Amino acid sequence: MVKKVVCIVQARYTSTRLPGKVFLNLAGKPVIEQIFNQLSYSKRINQSVLATSELSSDDKLEVWAKSKNIEYYRGSLDDVLDRFYFTAKSFNADIVVRITGDCPLIDPEVVDDVISLFLKDNYDYTSNINPPTFPDGLDTEVFKFSVLEETWKNAKLKSEREHVTPYVRKHNEKFKIGNFENKINLSHYRWTLDNEEDHELISRIYEKLYKENNYIKMEEVLELIKNNINLQNINSHIRRNEGYDKSIKNDKLTINKN
Repeated sequence: MVKKVVCIVQARYTSTRLPGKVFLNLAGKPVIEQIFNQLSYSKRINQSVLATSELSSDDKLEVWAKSKNIEYYRGSLDDVLDRFYFTAKSFNADIVVRITGDCPLIDPEVVDDVISLFLKDNYDYTSNINPPTFPDGLDTEVFKFSVLEETWKNAKLKSEREHVTPYVRKHNEKFKIGNFENKINLSHYRWTLDNEEDHELISRIYEKLYKENNYIKMEEVLELIKNNINLQNINSHIRRNEGYDKSIKNDKLTINKN
């Protein structure tokens, strides 16, 4: 039986560090639109959908999705795992691809490589972040719907609910886990969108590389940065995974209180 591969892009309008970032301008289009444009060139994804929250501020995302004929689901703001589960269930996903709404340089070829590895060796969960060898902003996770369902039922910690997949990665005795590694470790590059400096960098990249009816490849960005060393310095001081690290600290605080 052919498996349905559904890519779920989680996004919300509110953001602590960069409010409204999903609608910031990149080459004349909002960030969220550029993410879906990049993903539209994947050869492995059957459907890309938006998962946003029920918060009134995310009405804007619903309006945008409708205007672009993009399917969407609205669920919990903080329990992103719950939102993810019901999104996947609503669209009858057999295999789920997780992409976050701060990755306008997501490379569909990298996404397809991660999916291909997942399918080839029948993994339960495959990513390119465990450990990361790709630039921050090309993060791709692929997992079976059955794994998502088990995670949804059993994950308890706030960090596990807020970030969807930590529970899976903690339980390699339960799940067959794979990692797609790049030949060269590029994890020191930061191409994600969380701060003003990130937006400045990605805006410049889009100004140089974006073309209608096409997508931006990782190799093109690398070439551009190598030839313009000042670009890399714009946001190189920002740490990777600040949001997840903060959630881990909150877990410890909650446990200590109890």
